[in-house]
Amino acid sequence: MTAFALVGCGRIAKRHADLLSQGQINGATLAAVAEIDESRRQLFAKEYGVPAFADYHQMMQEMGDKIDVVSVLTESGNHARHTIDLAQYGKHIVVEKPMALTLADAEAMIRACDAANVKLFVVKQNRFNLPVVRLRQALEQGRFGKIVMGTVRVRWCRPQSYYDQAKWRGTWALDGGVFANQASHHVDLLEWLLGEPETVFAKARTALVDIEAEDTGVALIKFASGALGVVEATTATRPKDLEGSISILGERGTVEIGGFAVNEMKTWNFVDQGPEDEAILRECRETPPDVYGFGHKHYLNNVVDSIHNGGRALVDGLEGYKSLYLLSAIYESIATNQEVRMRFRPQVSPLGLMPQLGVHP
Repeated sequence: MTAFALVGCGRIAKRHADLLSQGQINGATLAAVAEIDESRRQLFAKEYGVPAFADYHQMMQEMGDKIDVVSVLTESGNHARHTIDLAQYGKHIVVEKPMALTLADAEAMIRACDAANVKLFVVKQNRFNLPVVRLRQALEQGRFGKIVMGTVRVRWCRPQSYYDQAKWRGTWALDGGVFANQASHHVDLLEWLLGEPETVFAKARTALVDIEAEDTGVALIKFASGALGVVEATTATRPKDLEGSISILGERGTVEIGGFAVNEMKTWNFVDQGPEDEAILRECRETPPDVYGFGHKHYLNNVVDSIHNGGRALVDGLEGYKSLYLLSAIYESIATNQEVRMRFRPQVSPLGLMPQLGVHP
C-alpha cells in the first residue's frame, strides 16, 4: 500500500484526500496531513481520520516510516521551498500545478529530488481525460496531417469573493493570474499536443477584480512545426463558468473538446473516417461535477504505477518545467509588450517575485 501525506489543506487538497481515502487510487491510502491553519487542519483530521500536523517537518519526523509520497498542495510560490525541504526525507514528491512560479525555483526542485533519489511528479490531470487521450492518439497516428492551429479557451468565473478568501490569491509572489493558475493546465495541453514553441506574444489586463495579477489574457504562440496556437484565458466570465476547451485543426481533420474541464468531445471529424470514430464520439462525453474533472484519479494511479511497477511517469519534473517555461515566456511578453523568442531567461516578468523588492519569496 502506497501511503500519501498531504502538505496544505486548501481547496485542491480535498480532491486529493477524497480520492486517497475512498479507495479510488489502486493500492494507495491517505496517511497524514500538514497544515498551518488550525481550523482547516482539524477539519481534515476529523473528516478523513488521519493525524494532522501544524509543521510538515514534525509530520515527517514522527511518521516518515509510514509515508511513501508527499503531495505539496500549498501556494504556487511556496512549492519550491516545500518540495526542497521535503525531498531530504527520501520520499517521492507530487506537486500541484504550476510546479513553481520561476524557472530558477523549478530547476532547484528538480536538482533537490535528483540528489535525494526521489521522483518528482507535477499534477497535470487533464492529460488523462479520455477525450484528450483519444486526441493525442490521433495526433500520434498522423490523422491530422499538417497541423494548422491549436486553440485553448478558459472561460471561468472567479469573483472578488474567491480572491478574498486568501491573501495570496492573485499576488505575483505566490500565485500569478489566470495564465499561471487557472489556465496552466490548458497551456500545458497545447504544448504537449503541438510540440516545441518558438515564439510567444501575449496581452493581459485585470478587468473585473482587485488583484495584482491579470484576470484576462490572450497569447499567440508559433510552434516549430509552423502551427499557430492561441490561448484565451479569463476568470472574468459572469455569472458562472462557461468552458475549458481545446481545438486542433489540421489539413485532414478537426477535433474540439469542450465542457468545464476539457472533458467533452464536441467535434471529431477526419477526412479519412475510421470504424472507431463513432464509438470515440459516444464514449468521450464525460460530465464532471466541477472544473477539476476526473483526471486526478487517473493521474494519481499513474504516480503509484510509476513508483511500484516502474511505469512511465507521464508528467515528471522535466515535463512540468516545459509548460512553466512557456508560461514564463507569456508573462515576459506581457511585461515587455514584445514577442518573446524561446530559449530566453525572464528579465522583467513579475511572476514569482516579491512586490517592489524584485526577489524571490
